[in-house]
Amino acid sequence: MKKTGLFFGSFNPIHIGHLVIAEYMVENTDLEEIWFVVSPQNPLKEKKSLLADNHRWYMVNLAIENDARFKAIDIEFHMPRPSYTIDTLTRLNEKYPNNVFVLVTGSDIFKNFHKWKNHDTLINQFPFYVYNRPNFRLGSYENHPQVKLFDAPQMEISSSFIRNSIKEEKEIQYMLPPQIDKYIKEMNFYKK
Repeated sequence: MKKTGLFFGSFNPIHIGHLVIAEYMVENTDLEEIWFVVSPQNPLKEKKSLLADNHRWYMVNLAIENDARFKAIDIEFHMPRPSYTIDTLTRLNEKYPNNVFVLVTGSDIFKNFHKWKNHDTLINQFPFYVYNRPNFRLGSYENHPQVKLFDAPQMEISSSFIRNSIKEEKEIQYMLPPQIDKYIKEMNFYKK
């Protein structure tokens, strides 16, 4: 059985903060690999500035193409929308019975975790490897047997900050892998 971390996100765009977390988790835990699950639409977020699925999918693949520890999966693109984590995990378990799936997530998700579809089933069936986010606590999940907190490096970089910086014509080249910075500039993404 292969222990696989699932890193869900819209990755709009993927940035070095995502990659640092993924690398930390695969190098400092018992995870053997990280799969980036590119989500078409988070039901708890607005869609207004979301790039088309194919562009976000392409950028994740571009960012990790030379790293065998990482894989991008588009399973949620082929599921009913909005996509729910519990449904994705059910499908992944069916498709990959030799993998043990672990959710890799920031501590900030527990602020709204009670709103997730079947959240109790989810946390009782799947381990959560949680990286600390500033000013977010685990609350009632702090001592949950399925939740492990890791002291991963904290970077205050977000996709929304990157999008806003591009819109304001500010340079953000060191916040992105070089190939992602180049692609965004070539495609004129996030300028309006």
